[in-house]
Amino acid sequence: MPTFYFDVRKGELFVSDEAGMDLADVDAAAREAAETAALIGRDHLPGGQWGSVVIGVRDEHGRPVLTVTLSLSVVRL
Repeated sequence: MPTFYFDVRKGELFVSDEAGMDLADVDAAAREAAETAALIGRDHLPGGQWGSVVIGVRDEHGRPVLTVTLSLSVVRL
């Protein structure tokens, strides 16, 4: 199974994934990235200091393969 790395950007904060995760394919990596963004967003958006969460996924060669971006806006009426 290929290894994918999930780098997280929340505002100015950047966390590079050094461990990686073995997954079946890019589709599985996309699902994992989307679920991770949703979990982070649930705890930190809205009302937090970040306007969005971006998960960049790299393959085992360090090449970018996809990006998941989550942003949430709440407008009180």
